[in-house]
Amino acid sequence: MTPSDVKATLSFSDGSPSMELPIYKGSVGPDVIDIRKLYGQTGKFTYDPGFLSTASCNSTITYIDGDKGELLYRGYPIEQLATNCDFLETCYLLLNGELPDATQKTDFVNRVSNHTMVNEQMQFFLRGFRRDAHPMAVMTGLVGALSAFYHDSTDINNPEHRQVAAIRLIAKMPTLVAMAYKYSIGQPFIYPKNDLSYTENFMRMMFATPCADYKVNDVLVRAMDRIFILHADHEQNASTSTVRLCGSSGTNPFAAIAAGVACLWGPAHGGANEAALNMLEEIQRKGGVEKIGEFIAEVKDKNSATKLMGFGHRVYKNYDPRAKLMRETCHEVLNELGLQNDPLFKLAMALEKIALEDDYFVSRKLYPNVDFYSGIVQRAIGIPVQLFTAIFALARTVGWIAQLNEMIGDPEYKIGRPRQLFVGAEKRDVKPIGQR
Repeated sequence: MTPSDVKATLSFSDGSPSMELPIYKGSVGPDVIDIRKLYGQTGKFTYDPGFLSTASCNSTITYIDGDKGELLYRGYPIEQLATNCDFLETCYLLLNGELPDATQKTDFVNRVSNHTMVNEQMQFFLRGFRRDAHPMAVMTGLVGALSAFYHDSTDINNPEHRQVAAIRLIAKMPTLVAMAYKYSIGQPFIYPKNDLSYTENFMRMMFATPCADYKVNDVLVRAMDRIFILHADHEQNASTSTVRLCGSSGTNPFAAIAAGVACLWGPAHGGANEAALNMLEEIQRKGGVEKIGEFIAEVKDKNSATKLMGFGHRVYKNYDPRAKLMRETCHEVLNELGLQNDPLFKLAMALEKIALEDDYFVSRKLYPNVDFYSGIVQRAIGIPVQLFTAIFALARTVGWIAQLNEMIGDPEYKIGRPRQLFVGAEKRDVKPIGQR
């Protein structure tokens, strides 16, 4: 990271001396102004709620250009990865910086496959939860508990421990999600089978029973694998920043990832696809396709509290590149399962058509996003709406680990300590209770 020849000058209208600030250039994207010495030299902080104009780190993993609608993992466009690679190849790329060759891929797949089982006592831990608990409540507990079962890979400063923890987390997340699902519906847990692919294994653990094995459908497996790839990383979002901040204290990788799971649970983050499906089901309850006009009118009404879920994105000011891929997958899955005429899916496609053509949405760039389509795909496959965010967490785990390991390897990293603009009471004295 080398500073640019151009510098920023910060001047003050109160006569305080001005200050020169270095500027760094990224390989792509905006330049950044280095303010690390600002407080030491001026006694002032910057104020940036939500950190929308602040780079908290330097990274080589994921790049987003929201205006162009571009998402790159290690420089590779998401469209190429989702079309030409599977999820474990994408995991290898995010963790190691390059796509694997055939030998590297085989070795990596074998390593992950050898860690898919979880300690048998995790079943007893799981049975302590109510069966109707939200899967994300269960997952937050299960992922955090991994550090109690696998304490031989919890030293965040040991590169070998970090590598083993990464493999364990990637391998065990599908098992934990499937266990949480089976527990919620009162079915026996299905153990992983290591001769299946990562995604085939997950779907078998989800849908097989001791009395009826799961028949692999390549279209559905590929759709789920694509969901995993598209959700694997997304730069410095809320949950990734949570994992980095948590990990900056030196806590173990399992605890840091559990913090990411907890953050992802929020409806503004990982819960968006769940919210999109709930919206569709609400419209369906009110009358379905015939009520779309009324619903759209409510969305446009400034005095209405009705929100359009699954459309638009905080970062992408153009079409979300992941949504284009999921749209294609969505139609493939509905065709494969013969669900084009299912009332809920007809409703979703009608809403999609309006949003892509109605000037109100087009002018505001409220295009369908990845959450809209991935929710429809998962529901069609048979995954309950409540489990959507847990599957998002499964996919995002590799991104969280890659970001965490990058931070630990950065010689400039420090424990996170955001500052504040304090606007509360100044120093005052405590009065005796009778005088208050």
